[in-house]
Amino acid sequence: MGALLITSAKNPKVKYALSLRERRERDREGVTLLEGYRELSRAHALGIRIRECFCCPALYLGGNENALLASIEASGATLYETTPEILSKLAYRERPEGLIAIAEMKKKGLESIPVRENGLYLVAETIEKPGNLGSILRSADAVDATGVILCNRQTDLFNPNVIRASTGAIFSVPLAETSSEEVAEWLRKNHIRSLAATPHTDLIYTETDMTCATAIVVGAEQYGLSDFWMNAADTKVVIPMLGKMDSLNVATAATLLLYEAARQRKWKH
Repeated sequence: MGALLITSAKNPKVKYALSLRERRERDREGVTLLEGYRELSRAHALGIRIRECFCCPALYLGGNENALLASIEASGATLYETTPEILSKLAYRERPEGLIAIAEMKKKGLESIPVRENGLYLVAETIEKPGNLGSILRSADAVDATGVILCNRQTDLFNPNVIRASTGAIFSVPLAETSSEEVAEWLRKNHIRSLAATPHTDLIYTETDMTCATAIVVGAEQYGLSDFWMNAADTKVVIPMLGKMDSLNVATAATLLLYEAARQRKWKH
């Protein structure tokens, strides 16, 4: 490998990487930060363009890092070998794994979502917490969802914490960002049934047909779905709550609904 050595935290490359902690800078540059072997290897395998990668062999957790870096370098990325102190300064995790990369991430609209006769979609409205959004993406990948659509988002899709929580699923699931109004119109135009999760109905989620083209719609952690989706959804379903709480974490609810759809389809769609 032809990694360039960086030993000073004042190096412009280090300062630039640190600036990408700010959402404004990530949006302006069209990039994000990837941290760790798993996220970096999955992004690279799925064709995400890596511009630069910082590495610190002293912090590696396994024995496959050099092979991955050689492949990333061959794809056109520039490698920088740093000290443990610099790598730790760049890292989000308490225990860095020795790899941090700057990757290109482009925001996409509804044109990037495939339309399938019996597609399974997840629509997430005003999700606020990066961890929840990442978990939702991970679950969508687990059931091979046709696409995930974010509307009226409150968190940055390319926040490194979203990427970490998704364990790389953010690279494998077709994604789009738009408004609730545009999503609802797109669903109607493509004859995709919208299914809203809410405690304000009597129809249990296991008792509705999810084998047709279906979009599961989940809402904000604290307030649930907006009035718009409560009025626009074709069907409303409830996940029964048998204890004292009245709702589940949004990522947990999305996972239950996605897996029920997969069960009804006998794990195929």
